[in-house]
Amino acid sequence: MSDQIDRPVDAPTVEVANDVETTTPMFLGLRRFARRFYQQKPAVVAAIFLILIIGSAVFAPLLATHDPYLQDLSSYLQSPSKSNWFGTDDLGRDLYSRMLFAGRVSLLAALQSVVVALVLGVIPGIVAGYSGGWIDAIIMRITDAIMAFPPLILAISIVAVLGPGLRNAMFAIGIIFAPRFLRLGRGATLAVRQETYIEAARSIGTPRRTIIRRHVLPNVAAPLIVQASLLMGVAMLAEAALSFIALGVQAPEASWGSLLQRGFRLTQSAPWLTIFPGIPIALTVLSLNVLGDGLRDSLGKEVRKS
Repeated sequence: MSDQIDRPVDAPTVEVANDVETTTPMFLGLRRFARRFYQQKPAVVAAIFLILIIGSAVFAPLLATHDPYLQDLSSYLQSPSKSNWFGTDDLGRDLYSRMLFAGRVSLLAALQSVVVALVLGVIPGIVAGYSGGWIDAIIMRITDAIMAFPPLILAISIVAVLGPGLRNAMFAIGIIFAPRFLRLGRGATLAVRQETYIEAARSIGTPRRTIIRRHVLPNVAAPLIVQASLLMGVAMLAEAALSFIALGVQAPEASWGSLLQRGFRLTQSAPWLTIFPGIPIALTVLSLNVLGDGLRDSLGKEVRKS
């Protein structure tokens, strides 16, 4: 009888521990997100396309068939061929190779502007939503003043002050996008602030900074991620617009927008100079918007069909 009581039982304990590790809230949340995102077929296709675009930009030196900066006036405006898949531009440079390296610039520019907007918008938005009162009023009045200006005019004004260049152009676009993140972060924080766990944290004397970092920010992250994916596409279009009027990337560097601007003057004689740069811009922006919709549906509340 005593031998049976003292006998160690190891296997069930290990199995229970493993079950606990694989059923943590974070693991369950990621598994639920993956299952719901997989059901969004258009979003999956968009994600695959974006992975291919990012991969082509990362491995551009390996995929390029020519030096993207090498000028060959003897190959002036050649149409697509076996040696030059997308043809050549007005300086004889291979358009396919230039588009690969231009993709790097366009994607990094869009990412830079969104990061600037997140930094400038999210923290003030959360502070305004959580604090309320005169702090909220001052921050929102500044936001309203920025949003009163036409976006493109404001971007051109900022670039005119800072000087032309891709970095300054993306900083200007980030300033324009910041109020959108600020309003979204403020609205989400206003909803989270009323939750019971926030009141419990306050009642035990948790510092405000800790409450915002541990409780508020993780719960408002989902809509911010969706908004960031949507604004990536808008940022790419804005970069193309600024490069089109020569306020973005400067020669000899190129982005998809600057390639489009350069080919616009030769649309009649060399239409491939506008067709090939325009296609990745359109498809990438479309994919980013479809991906944003898929993330929104996957991160939101699940709707069960009856």
